[in-house]
Amino acid sequence: MIKVLNRDKYLILLVLPAIIFYAVFQYGPMYGLLIAFKNYSAGLGILNSPWVGFKWFENFFNSIFFFRILRNTLLISIYYLLWSFPINVIFALLLNEVVNPRFKKIVQTSSYLPHFISVIVASSMVIQFTSLGDGIINRFIEFFGGESVNFLNEAKWFRTVYIVSGIWQHFGWNSIIFLAAITGIDQQLYEAATIDGAGRFRKIVSVTLPCIIPTVIILFILEVGNLMDVGYERIILLYNPMTYETSDVISTYIYRYGIAQSQYSLGAAVGLFNSVINFIILITFNTFSRRVSEISLW
Repeated sequence: MIKVLNRDKYLILLVLPAIIFYAVFQYGPMYGLLIAFKNYSAGLGILNSPWVGFKWFENFFNSIFFFRILRNTLLISIYYLLWSFPINVIFALLLNEVVNPRFKKIVQTSSYLPHFISVIVASSMVIQFTSLGDGIINRFIEFFGGESVNFLNEAKWFRTVYIVSGIWQHFGWNSIIFLAAITGIDQQLYEAATIDGAGRFRKIVSVTLPCIIPTVIILFILEVGNLMDVGYERIILLYNPMTYETSDVISTYIYRYGIAQSQYSLGAAVGLFNSVINFIILITFNTFSRRVSEISLW
């Protein structure tokens, strides 16, 4: 053991900050999950608060909002995954085919910039773009003879606005890993394809895509593992009671009832339920991928 530590001491030092980070900020707070099974009181503390078993889970499952928020969480996550993930891959493939280096850098920079805009600023931009009066989107609709749409006050439009705005903000940044995978492809494969008479499209289909499939599958499994984690920040900034029917998700429910109304035990119970479902989905998809394609996280 000592020999291994001496031999790999620099590698251990390299990963030590990451280990400390996860130990302090990820595994340490798990102690607080106890309040999901207690009637937590800040005055009594976690240990002294009385046990109530699965009371808060039962309250959540019996809530009139349970099926609504579960449905909204799954639909928003699945729709976002089905639209955003292919766009990330396609954008990386198309960007790789750009020959002019200056134009390629301009496109890359332009696609990355929205990712660095804060959620509040990006949400404000979305509100301005979709506003009923002078929003640029409604201006275009009116220009082509249509009627203005109150996007953020009509429940049927919320998912579309949320998904499109999310793709706009993150597709460039999310394509970086795919671009890196494409860069690592052996150029001799393209040369062999050229000798065989393959055009640019044929090279993408026969060389590029098969070579990055392992990366695509691994990232897809990771995305599926976060299926129940719909970011509450952007939803809270965009939704209102008129759109709760399609916009209220588990994370916003936790915020409204667990934090805003100080029902911390209920919030912890709902959060634990969310994490368990994510874990089950991750294990299921990873096992399925390993059996079908022999590519998996472990």
